[in-house]
Amino acid sequence: MLKLSSYLTEQKNTHMEHIEDNVLNGGVDGARQSINFLRALRDMLAGNSKSSIDATVKWDGAPAIFAGIDPNDGKFFVAKKGIFNKNPKVYKTDSDIDSDTSGDLAVKLKTALQYFSKLGITGVVQGDLLFTQGDTKEIEYDGEQYITFHPNTIVYAVPKNSVLGRKIARARIGVVWHTTYTGNDFETMRATFAKSIAPSLKDSPDVFFTDAVYRDISGKATMTEAESAEITKILSDAGKIFRQIDRDTLNGISDNDELLMRTKTFLNTKVRQGVRVKNTSKLADELIKYLMDYFSKEEASKKTERGKSTVRGRQSSVMNYFAKTDKNKVKLIFDLMNKLVDAKEIIIKKMDQAKTINTLLSTKDGYKVTGQEGFVAVDRIKGNAVKLVDRLQFSHANFSPDIQKGWQK
Repeated sequence: MLKLSSYLTEQKNTHMEHIEDNVLNGGVDGARQSINFLRALRDMLAGNSKSSIDATVKWDGAPAIFAGIDPNDGKFFVAKKGIFNKNPKVYKTDSDIDSDTSGDLAVKLKTALQYFSKLGITGVVQGDLLFTQGDTKEIEYDGEQYITFHPNTIVYAVPKNSVLGRKIARARIGVVWHTTYTGNDFETMRATFAKSIAPSLKDSPDVFFTDAVYRDISGKATMTEAESAEITKILSDAGKIFRQIDRDTLNGISDNDELLMRTKTFLNTKVRQGVRVKNTSKLADELIKYLMDYFSKEEASKKTERGKSTVRGRQSSVMNYFAKTDKNKVKLIFDLMNKLVDAKEIIIKKMDQAKTINTLLSTKDGYKVTGQEGFVAVDRIKGNAVKLVDRLQFSHANFSPDIQKGWQK
């Protein structure tokens, strides 16, 4: 059974998983869902209006922020992710903010409280902060003057003398909205993704805001017949691999929480190294060794026999999967994930052609062009959502000490 809670917590937009990781998270159902997502995205980019998928752009903003009207008392608030605590943590006055936060975060929340209240938000919306006054910076890149904001890993650059550039320069705060919530209280609110939010808000010179809905205004991201055929071939190959993997092999990972977590942690070490692994047989061997080494160190760190015994029990639960599973079947899981990544990367590169704001990375050798953080695909019928990120580009940059982050001074 697909563990929706692994990426949508109580239907709140608090965490989403990579589309290829659905194979691990959801087993048979997750793998099937990922293939269907990619088919639908192919159809969407080919201009097929029957596609059941909506898409949003992932902006690299920080921190996450919520704003709107508290359904309990009708008062305007801003909040962090603590809004969904058992006792919701929301801020309606500067004093509320000061009692719970400090420093730059407190300043940003106070700015948001002051200026977001002018937007006419009628429900509850979630977004990511892009900048507050003082965060924007003018740079020269490729012979042109830009105004930039750098909330996290990606530097967003807009021509200084453009209409958008002037709007950003005079704004006190910038935000991208991506999710709306409805309900009678915070605990039971349900999220709606991929909704056009910006048109429903009042304009304010103090706030630069946009929403994350994917729009190909330029028409550059329309997929050609050849590109569509290429993805179709990749997904056909993925389907053939999928049919070779039995249900127990796929669901054996998704049904074992520790095995699932350790496997994803292992694969993330490859992402941090910037490595795309093609030798999946070797990868399966490395996973087994990684797990054995992990539990060996865990056991050695325990001082009591009881503690060591507990670790051995966890190890037995995890390694029993490999004892009853042919390694070649594990290899096929990684083969399937690789095929999904192949299709995903073509789609990401195509969708990235529709961007209207330049995206850069700040390195010790200056700025270099990069793609957007990625995209989110949302099934408009079932409400499921997954993210599409070029992990060897963005995720690696996110972890790399060679890339200057916006929060680093």
